[in-house]
This record gives sequence, structure tokens and C-alpha cells, in this order.
Amino acid sequence: MAVDDDTLHKMAQRLRRDCLESTAEAGSGHPTSCMSAAELVSVLFFDEMRFDPRDPSGRDQDVFVLSKGHAAPVLWAVLKEAGGIDDDLKTLRRFDSRLEGHPTPRVPWVRVATGSLGQGLCAGVGMAWARKLDRSEGRVYALLGDGEAAEGSVWEAAEFASFYALDNVCAIFDVNRLGQSGPTMYEHHLEPYLSRLRGFGWEAVGVDGHDVKAVREAYARARATKGKPFGIVARTFKGKGVSFLENKDGWHGKAVKKGEELRKALAELGDTSVTIKVEPRRYAPSQAPSPSEPRVSPAYELGQEVATREAYGSALAALARTAPQVVALDGDVKNSTFSEKFKEAAPERFVEAYIAEQNMVGAALGMSTEGKVPFASTFACFLTRAYDFIRMAVYSRPSHLVLCGSHAGISIGEDGPSQMALEDLAMMRALLGTTVLYPSDAVSGERLVETAARTQGIVYIRTSRPKTKVLYDNGEAFPVGGSKTLRSGPKDRVTIVAAGVTVAEALKAHEVLGKDGIAARVIDLYSVKPVDEATLRKAAEETRGIVTVEDHSAAGGIGDAVAAAVAGRTRVEILGVRDIPRSGKPEELMKAYGISAESIVEAARRLS
Repeated sequence: MAVDDDTLHKMAQRLRRDCLESTAEAGSGHPTSCMSAAELVSVLFFDEMRFDPRDPSGRDQDVFVLSKGHAAPVLWAVLKEAGGIDDDLKTLRRFDSRLEGHPTPRVPWVRVATGSLGQGLCAGVGMAWARKLDRSEGRVYALLGDGEAAEGSVWEAAEFASFYALDNVCAIFDVNRLGQSGPTMYEHHLEPYLSRLRGFGWEAVGVDGHDVKAVREAYARARATKGKPFGIVARTFKGKGVSFLENKDGWHGKAVKKGEELRKALAELGDTSVTIKVEPRRYAPSQAPSPSEPRVSPAYELGQEVATREAYGSALAALARTAPQVVALDGDVKNSTFSEKFKEAAPERFVEAYIAEQNMVGAALGMSTEGKVPFASTFACFLTRAYDFIRMAVYSRPSHLVLCGSHAGISIGEDGPSQMALEDLAMMRALLGTTVLYPSDAVSGERLVETAARTQGIVYIRTSRPKTKVLYDNGEAFPVGGSKTLRSGPKDRVTIVAAGVTVAEALKAHEVLGKDGIAARVIDLYSVKPVDEATLRKAAEETRGIVTVEDHSAAGGIGDAVAAAVAGRTRVEILGVRDIPRSGKPEELMKAYGISAESIVEAARRLS
């Protein structure tokens, strides 16, 4: 039975009370940002959305993304009032509480962590795309603040949603006029937001965000719109309902004080004793295929020359055939990353994300919440644009999210420094709980794609442009945390640790050193994170020192990983790029910047 407007307004007042009380108890938070959105949230959860308060999975239901994550208290409040959680709201922000200051999946209703602004809609459009793929009727609602609409990623997501005709996504802009340090860009003028949305191909309507009837009508219109995403641009007031807070600057991120100040604020809200029972409402089951074990079948000959980027594409194509849960995204470089092979095999599961890397990563994260195993690929250097999205994805704790950065390092050659990723291993190693894989040949390239598809969490695969010789048998396994010792003997005097394109250089150096009577152990450290500490420490004990060599900055990559693993056990000399590079042939660049076989030989001689 529909809830009347007066009851929904009263629930909005109740949510305001909850937010004021919880933030006052915490002594911090963003109550005024919550208060502006109270009617938008009340109508959505208690009238519009179809969901089951007992089931936070979102399966066959509508789902909600709070992009303006600082308004977390209103999310916790509405979930409590709807019966989705039973937590004490006054534990907000406490160390022993799952009700954190910004949304995280510690509360299972939170599908993606938010709080770094401009990201919620990107995840939302990824969810919506996945639901279209599975023929799910469930809709996606994302609540944004007007301040975050200055982020370009919002409009990357808007363009994506329009291009893919995602009429199952609704973006709600809470235009409350005030940001953290002053007024937002357009204050209470709704037309700039409406014209932008319409320009990107959305249907959009402006409303008084505190008028329950108008908000209900806007949500109904969104549901009825076909072929286009829908935007609701709501004019609201920060701190709505309390005279000394409403539309007043200087209150962002500031709780009212317990005692007289809180009592005064609550008195202005009036009677908020209201309960609305939410009856479970679900859609018919979706048609998502059952997942299966990802499998690849490399078929190479020893000595054959194949680029690892090409092996990546071949492996993706194999996953397209063997694992229906795998989807692929690319940033308009699919003919260089070779993800186009996936598109050829399963075009309906391939997403061209175009040159919008932030949205590509955000959408991939959203897809992962729908049970997909997304592989998102671009040149490794361009992933730096999306680093904050990757950082936030860590806190979302995705079941699977695979990123592939190709064309890494100076070995790409003539394209020059703008295209040379020399930072990617460092940035991916720095993220908590990530896995970093770096194949050296086609077999390890394919097998590590298979490994990535089976590995929980965020996995980064680094691929290279140059062709390299096949070193491994097709049946070789490459588990996370492993390495391959390619050359060793009882008289080894030095260890050379390499990965990717520098493995071939290490093997050349091994031959030269052997002619000089210096036995060298060679390790392919294909798992950069976690590293094979046992093998590295054994090498530290059995040889006089370790030379690491990588087509990456000398800071933060393989050398630092090895040095940390063997700290205090032996000497480590790190060979990596230390100067700003320039265009040139791969061979001359590797020699000029100290990561060729010649440089390895010189370093090994110093240590032996």
C-alpha cells in the first residue's frame, strides 16, 4: 500500500533527527549535508525502490549508491528505519562500529565505498550495464551532491550511460548550494545541471527537493522513461528544518553540540515519531549465466617470439569462451592491448569505455558487484588518471577486479616518455591487499590472466609491447606469490632478479657472466606482489648479493620489493630507470638507462 505524502515528509524529519543525534554523539560528521537529502531519501526508500530489507545482496532488487559519501549518516538512518540494519545509530564513527564516517561495505548494503567525490555514478552505470546484460529489471539510483558535479568523472559516467542507453539508472543531484568552503559553482541554479544532462542525452527534470509530491512524481517519471538514463536535479537547502543551520555557510562537516544546541535543533523538527513498514518487493529472477572455472590453453613453441600484450588478448578470448562471468572493458586501445580478441569472441560482454579511464575503472568496479569478473585494460601510463578510483576500489573490497596496463616502460620505444609507464608497479604495490603480476613470455602471460580471473580482490597485470621469446612449457603453472628460477647451480655467486622484458636481459647477462667464470642465478619474479620471499631469502643466503633489474622507475618497484624481502641478509643493487627518458629504439633506450644485459653484468661483477 502506498505511503501518503505527509507520512513520507514526517519520515524525512525523522531522518534529520537521526542524523543530528548520531553526529552530535560522535562529535563530528556532516549532518547538514544529510538534512538536505532527507526527502529525496525518504521517498526513494519508503515509496519508490523495490527491495527487501532482509536481503542486502541487491539481487532482483533496486539498488542505491550514495555518491556524496559524507552524507553516510542519512544512509545509516534510512537503513535503520527501513529495517535493513539494527545497529545503534549513536555508535556512528566509533572504532567498534561498522557505521563508518563514509560508506564502506562493512555494512553489506554498501555496494561500493564512496567519499572521494565523483565516483558513485561511475560505479552505478557499471551496475546498470551489467543488469542490462543479465536482463535484470532492477534499477540503480545514485545520489550525488552539487559540489561533486564539478568532477569530470561525473560527466564521463553521464556520457557512458547515454551511449549505452542505460534507462535503468537514475542520478539524483542534491543541489543544496553550499560546499565545504563556500557556495558551489552554480549555487541554486538548476539549469546548468539540467542542460548538461540533456546535452549528454539524458532525460532530466528539476524539482523542489523538499516537496514530497514533486519528488515522487520525478521518480515515477524516471521509472517510466525508456531508452535514456534519467536525472533528477533537486533544489534543496543544507541543514533544512533547523533555522540556525538551514542555508547557512560554515556548517559543513560540523556536528551540533550535545546539550542545549542539539535540543534546540530537535525541537524545531517537531514530532518525528513515525514508523513505515517496508514490504519486500522484488523483480522476477534475472537471466545471469552460472559462472564456470576460468581456463586458458596456451599453444606456443619454445623460442617463439610473442608479446605478452598479445598473449593477454588470446587469454581473454579463451576466458570469453570458458567463463561467462568474465567481461572486458578497454579505453580505446583495444587493438594495442589486444582486448579486441575478447570483443571478437563475445561482443555482448565487451565494453568500449573510450578515453575515459576514471569511468572505465569505476564502471568495472560496479560490474564486479553484479557478480562479473571485469578485465579493464589500457596503456599502463593512463591508469595513473584513474588511480584514485583504484584506491577507492580497495575499500570497496570487490570480489574480482582485474586491471591490465600494457605498453609499460621505456621498452615501448619511439613513442616517448608520455606513453612510458614507469610508476605503475609502485602505485599498485602501495595499495593494500592488491596482487601485482608481470609476465615475461606468452605462456606466463596467458597463465597469469587465468590466475587473475581466479584471484579474489584487485589484480594488476603488467604487459609489454616488445615481442619476447617463449621460455616456458604450455602446461607451466604460475600461482600468485611464486617465482621461476631459470638458472641456478651450487656455485652461484650472484642472483639476478628480473620480470617482464628484463628477464631476457638477465638471461643474456647470465651467459656473459658464465664465460667470465661468475655463476649467476636468474629468477623470474612474475609475482611482484606478493613476492616469493622464501626463494629470495634462499638466494640471499646462498649468493653474495642480488641484482634487480626492471623496466620501471628505480623507486617503488621490483627492486624495493626484493630489498624489503631480504632486508639485512645480503646486498641488493637496484637497476631501474633513474632519468627522464626520451624517444628511441627499445634496445638503445634499455642500454642508455641502465637496464640492459650490459648493465646487469657490470652490477653483478661488483657484487660477486
